[in-house]
Amino acid sequence: MYWVIALFDDKTEEQIKGIWKELAVKNISYYEEEINDARPHITLGSYTELDKEAYIESLDTFYEHRAPFSITFNTVGSFLNFGTLFLSPTVTRELLEFHASHYDHFHSFNHQANPLYLPDNWIPHCTLANKLSPEKLAEGFEHCLGKGDTIEAEITDIAIIELIDDSEDCMEAPIIFTKSLR
Repeated sequence: MYWVIALFDDKTEEQIKGIWKELAVKNISYYEEEINDARPHITLGSYTELDKEAYIESLDTFYEHRAPFSITFNTVGSFLNFGTLFLSPTVTRELLEFHASHYDHFHSFNHQANPLYLPDNWIPHCTLANKLSPEKLAEGFEHCLGKGDTIEAEITDIAIIELIDDSEDCMEAPIIFTKSLR
């Protein structure tokens, strides 16, 4: 399993990791501890199988001249029946075109793509907590809504994560390639 993710500027990464820590202190979620070396991100795509070398080479070329761009997180949300708490960015034309152009360029890989991340299905989000009970989800919402802070972020890098181990205690899914946007 592979994920293609958009990473944020250092300030945003620290803000989101701060929320992860606050949720852990309040005994709501331990998301940061559930994934080794977790980094806040927005998933652009997920693939069951991947020709890593071909994909990395194409990704490296495709994003060579793509500049970083700004997004604003101003929504807290949840997926029904998954107990997932997330921040959602304002869905701008730039964000949708960025995502669609990714899938247009990587069309030869789309047969292996998870349909939830395809254009017209994709819900851009940055996970704060996962697998929460309804009670913990409500506590997480209350905490995040109480912060009242909009997060101004910049997407600065595109990376590929590869699932190595998905044990019950901790997921091992290291970044295997990163491309900085310029």
